[in-house]
Amino acid sequence: MEGLYAYVNQKKMRRGITTGTCAAAAAFGAASLLFSQRKDGVSIVTPAGLSVALSFFRQERQEGYAWCSVKKDAGDDPDVTDGAEIQVRISRTMEMAGGKGAGWYEYQEQKVHLFLGPGPGVGVVTREGLSCPPGMGAINPVPREMIFEQVLRACREAGETGSFYLTVSVPGGEEIAGKTFNPRLGIEGGISVLGTKGIVEPMSQEALVETIRLEIRQRAAAGEKEILAVPGNYGERFLEKTLGISPEQGVKCSNFLGSLLDFAGEYGIRRILLIGHGGKLIKLAAGIMNTHSSVADGRMEILGAWAGAWGAGAERVGRILSCITVDEALGILEEEPSLLQPVMKSVMERIAVHLAGRAGNTVEVEAVLFTNERGIIGMTSGAEALIDQWKKGQKDGK
Repeated sequence: MEGLYAYVNQKKMRRGITTGTCAAAAAFGAASLLFSQRKDGVSIVTPAGLSVALSFFRQERQEGYAWCSVKKDAGDDPDVTDGAEIQVRISRTMEMAGGKGAGWYEYQEQKVHLFLGPGPGVGVVTREGLSCPPGMGAINPVPREMIFEQVLRACREAGETGSFYLTVSVPGGEEIAGKTFNPRLGIEGGISVLGTKGIVEPMSQEALVETIRLEIRQRAAAGEKEILAVPGNYGERFLEKTLGISPEQGVKCSNFLGSLLDFAGEYGIRRILLIGHGGKLIKLAAGIMNTHSSVADGRMEILGAWAGAWGAGAERVGRILSCITVDEALGILEEEPSLLQPVMKSVMERIAVHLAGRAGNTVEVEAVLFTNERGIIGMTSGAEALIDQWKKGQKDGK
């Protein structure tokens, strides 16, 4: 594959291929086999402009249909679909295509009319707001185009015309989907066939950011104007055990707080209550909107600077700067009874300023910081009222 490697944080890492690219290659193999032109593999130019040569994993021709599969290779990206078998089956009749009862995507070019649907292991969309309409297979627009393109290519090579029905299947796909955001997004029965570039970048952030965007767009399509947001599992547990709010109501935003605010503004969300561990969200006080440790830290510098501003001596500030965890630094602040409260008040005020600056005038954002040892360690001025509002709404069943 051309451009096989990419450099991430000064490390040479191997690129992978998307499920969409796998499905497109398998579609070419299946169509060629149906036309009695068996192939061992195919080269595809992806939307990213990189050429990939893929070998077929398995293929078979039966009376009335043929199918072919490609093994997903995610490269050095930690993708749960790595190693999955992406199968495409093709037939001249709907009955022999092996679909799962969802709607069919259609494409027609001159004398070739193509229909595409999900097979076993590929999910079906059940809610508004995604790239695929409800009732249709979770086969995103770019992969659909790639699949249709490769079937048309096989038709041209074999001189074939007419109508063809294709289904994409993934053995074990429903189990794999349980490790993804699909159940949360209302995609039932399997994984999604994804990929806007056809290439998986190693340690890519794009998939996570896209999932955040989709969930916010979906909630906006359902008429929601206010959302809860948590970076991850700690936040969800805190919602449920400490605040008594169902974690299912929260949008997981991982480290991408800036993207969360951008998408909220784009899709008309008016209010956000952000709840997260202090070890992550305290970075917001310095305007850090991607809180991954590989991007920026600054936790101890934030606490040390405000401790100094409120009268802590050089020795105490130096100890704070040497801390590993936020809880350890808070313990040092607690040694001086008059220090912790004003420091955290100042930190929360700066967090409010930076959140408002990124969110703009259309989105109100409040934040709650906690640690597992201490519980809530800080709230912005309007956070408590929002918490009460969420609790009341949950009790009223809204």
